[in-house]
Amino acid sequence: MSEGGPGGGGARPMIDCGDLELRIEADGSWHYRGSRIDRQPLVRLFASVLRREPDGSYWLVTPVERGRVEVGDAPFLAVEAEVAGEGQARRIRLRTNLDYWVELGHEHGLRSGQGPDGGPRLYVQMENGLEAALARPVWYQLLELAIEDSGPDEPVGLWAGGRRHDLSALAVDGGAA
Repeated sequence: MSEGGPGGGGARPMIDCGDLELRIEADGSWHYRGSRIDRQPLVRLFASVLRREPDGSYWLVTPVERGRVEVGDAPFLAVEAEVAGEGQARRIRLRTNLDYWVELGHEHGLRSGQGPDGGPRLYVQMENGLEAALARPVWYQLLELAIEDSGPDEPVGLWAGGRRHDLSALAVDGGAA
């Protein structure tokens, strides 16, 4: 069990609250006991203390307690891409469904994976072991840029933040999967 608590008075054991009956769906919506949470300030508060453990489990973690959260795919959804520059000098910022911005680069790379429907999906790495799945329009926007960046005899890749992000797993038979 981790140690937690406010500083200065000595550490006290962190309370494990178990399953919080909180679920984040693949579309980025948050639900408590089956009911959707529509209050964005509350969702943002929860998201600010969300962590992913090395075993892949998700937790809301405060200084004194923690509780498990079920996540359908990724806890965030990248819904907008802001692009500046071209080629190796390109910068790309992604906005999530909770209005968090992340800039693609060495610390925030892209990875391809399998979505909950079994099809391919793109993800961006965020803080605390978390990821955001890319909404399909954002994915297509980045794939179009990647095709422009890639020569005919090289794997499909996207330059952003001084790094080439490999997207070849998403390019099947010369087109998007």
